[in-house]
Amino acid sequence: MNALAGTSRNFRLASRLLGLDSKLEKSLLIPFREIKVECTIPKDDGTLVSYVGFRIQHDNSRGPMKGGIRYHPEVDPDEVNALAQLMTWKTAVADIPYGGAKGGIGCSPRELTKSELERLTRVFTQKIHDLIGIHTDVPAPDMGTNAQTMAWILDEYSKFHGHSPAVVTGKPIDLGGSLGRESATGRGVVYATEALLAEHWKAVKGLTFVIQGFGNVGSWVARLIHERGGKVIAVSDVTGAVKNPNGIDIPELLKYKEANGSLKGFSGGDSLDPNELLVHQCDVLVPCALGGVLNKENAADVKAKFIIEAANHPTDPEADEILSKKGVVMLPDIYANAGGVTVSYFEWVQNIQGFMWDEDKVNKELKRYMTQAFHNIKTMCQTHNCNLRMGAFTLGVNRVARATLLRGWEA
Repeated sequence: MNALAGTSRNFRLASRLLGLDSKLEKSLLIPFREIKVECTIPKDDGTLVSYVGFRIQHDNSRGPMKGGIRYHPEVDPDEVNALAQLMTWKTAVADIPYGGAKGGIGCSPRELTKSELERLTRVFTQKIHDLIGIHTDVPAPDMGTNAQTMAWILDEYSKFHGHSPAVVTGKPIDLGGSLGRESATGRGVVYATEALLAEHWKAVKGLTFVIQGFGNVGSWVARLIHERGGKVIAVSDVTGAVKNPNGIDIPELLKYKEANGSLKGFSGGDSLDPNELLVHQCDVLVPCALGGVLNKENAADVKAKFIIEAANHPTDPEADEILSKKGVVMLPDIYANAGGVTVSYFEWVQNIQGFMWDEDKVNKELKRYMTQAFHNIKTMCQTHNCNLRMGAFTLGVNRVARATLLRGWEA
């Protein structure tokens, strides 16, 4: 089942639990605006190439729309649509004043030079500059894009609208980016995990963790779990997997990966078949990589008691049911990885005020938002007698539905 079907299914289940009017339910699923543009640029060798760019703006009832821009050969309007919708519910769960959007360009960023990427980004920005804005739609980095991409968008946008640092988030610090943004998603995952474990009278210290994915999110999760006394006993990325039943020395592994670009050959543990990783014996499993990794094939063999969804859509709906029946507690992606968009919101707030925070304040506020959101989800779970995923979806959908009704959606 693809991302769009999964998200729409969860939305429909939530709207049933909330007893939403069928007309309102239908209108909440329809995107506000879908943008498609052709971006033609000269390559370095002088030939012309054309790429298709998208921006899907899903909902703006709670505030400006917010969501990443990805550069990937398979940027497909259906997937972008699902991710835009997911952002609407995610921002509502975190209680930040945004709606959802998502965008992208169908290209292979690795096959383009830096100057080609810059030209492509600027042409894309020229074509959508009047449809994004500080109080309209605020893009951010996603797969294949980074702080440099945001700097180019900011510069190009500012040529039309004057200096506007708040038009994108995830910027370089020198151009108004926020301290703590780099670690935000991973740190949010850890705060979410702490809130969940506290509910079960447990703490990170002394528990065993398995982490799939060692990119930005996975490496920060590993580092912060290690600092709090948790035992990370297995880690994997695209290059391979490492296990050590006594706990991996994470700072050493980070140094090794930095030096060698891979986990292969790390001496502080044994190599492990990456497919075995998800069914490895542990207390807490944290998928931080791709979607759909837990499916009906492997779900029955999962040994973890808690699954923290740091990736988007790591669990198929079929796996979801198998795991729920086994009594595995799952913390849904829509809440668990909301740390990134929450600190993006802090960056936007700082840019609008023209007053920057220190890193301690960023982390303290992030903890407050993540903890509060967890308690709000638990309240919905009790009200509707449902699991955490439906608790999060009902919380998010209810907030958007209420804002829509208050604004007068039929007018």
